[in-house]
Formats: sequence, C-alpha cells, structure tokens
Amino acid sequence: MIAIWKFVRRATAAAGLAGFATAASAQLFVTDPVFHLGPIEGNDPLVGIALPGATPAEYRAHMLWNLRAGLNVAALQCQFSPYLRTVDTYNAVINNHSRELAAAYTALEGYFRRVGGRGGAGNFDRYSTQTYNNFSTLQAQYAFCQTAARIGKEALARPRGQLAQLASERMRELRDSLIPTPDRYAFDRSPLRLSPIAVSSRGRDCRSLPRDERRACERAR
Repeated sequence: MIAIWKFVRRATAAAGLAGFATAASAQLFVTDPVFHLGPIEGNDPLVGIALPGATPAEYRAHMLWNLRAGLNVAALQCQFSPYLRTVDTYNAVINNHSRELAAAYTALEGYFRRVGGRGGAGNFDRYSTQTYNNFSTLQAQYAFCQTAARIGKEALARPRGQLAQLASERMRELRDSLIPTPDRYAFDRSPLRLSPIAVSSRGRDCRSLPRDERRACERAR
C-alpha cells in the first residue's frame, strides 16, 4: 500500500498541486471532432500494452491504469488552456478514487511479479513508462486535451468504485482522440462572398500622386 501512495504522490507532484475548483466548460473546436464510442473490454488491444495471461481482475486494473495515465498526461500537456482545468481535475480524481487506484496498482504489481519473477518490478516500471508515452501527442493535442478534460470531469461525478467502469465506457473515445483530426468547421462551411469595395476619388488630394495617376485622379473628381 505504501508503494501506491509513493507512486501517486510522484504523479501528482509532476502534474502540479492545486486546490480543486469546479471545472468550467471549455471548447477548443468550433465543431467537435467525431470519435468512435462504445465500451471495450480490458483485454482489447486498443486499451494499451498487451498483458498475456492476465486474469479478468488484472485486465480491469489494466483498463483503469491506462485511464489514470491518460488523465495524468493531460494534466501535464494541456496546461496551455486553464479553462480545461486538467491539473485540478486529475488531482481530485486521484484523491476521490484513491482506493480503487490502489487496488489496481496492487493487481498489476501482482501480475508482473507472477509472470516476470524477479524481473517483475522492472517490467512493471517499463509498462508504466510506455503507457504514459502512448498517450503523448502533438498533432492531436487539442482533441486529446478536450476529450481528456471531459472524461476527467465525468470521473469526478462517478461514485467511488466505478472508475474502472468509466474507463471501459470512455477508453475507445480517449484513444481515438490521439488520431489527428482537423476542425471540420474550417472545411465544411461555405466560403464567404464579399462585395467589391468601390473607392471614390472625391475628396482625395491628387497633388501627391505621380503625374499619370494625378491626371486620372483629377479627371475622376
């Protein structure tokens, strides 16, 4: 149990401690990207790194740990928009669902110890690092940040003990948000048609113009 709290404290410190306040609604797109939705199981390759031979409980922990990693990466990468409040939301999720996260950590630690023997601890560290890296994005940053912020807010509304269920319901969408997608408004909207602007020479001072232009200006007056 001590290990999970050390792990959580390191992750929380990396994201930056902040008092939680109600997250304001934020919109980074004129037209929201369309992502694939629908629940998935913990053994679905879309969730993350494969865990050969994992039990249903270990796959459930795997699902939850990937959600936590995604929200943590959002807390680190999405601070360009204070309205998303990804840092505050992540810290609040960690505090509110600490028991379920601790249980997931213990289950995964047991899995890697069971299948990896003496190298289990090192394998778990590599698994955690790669899980973080798999959520890092540049081209799709806006879509990922907006999606992660919304999932984080929903996580705060879920009763304790139901975070893994939320992970199952939203992981497909979170993973899909890592694929670069443009704002459809820029491509779907009709181009604006502007009327030509007529410029009158009345009232112009023609004296400062070159000779030919000055004559044309004087004729037009």
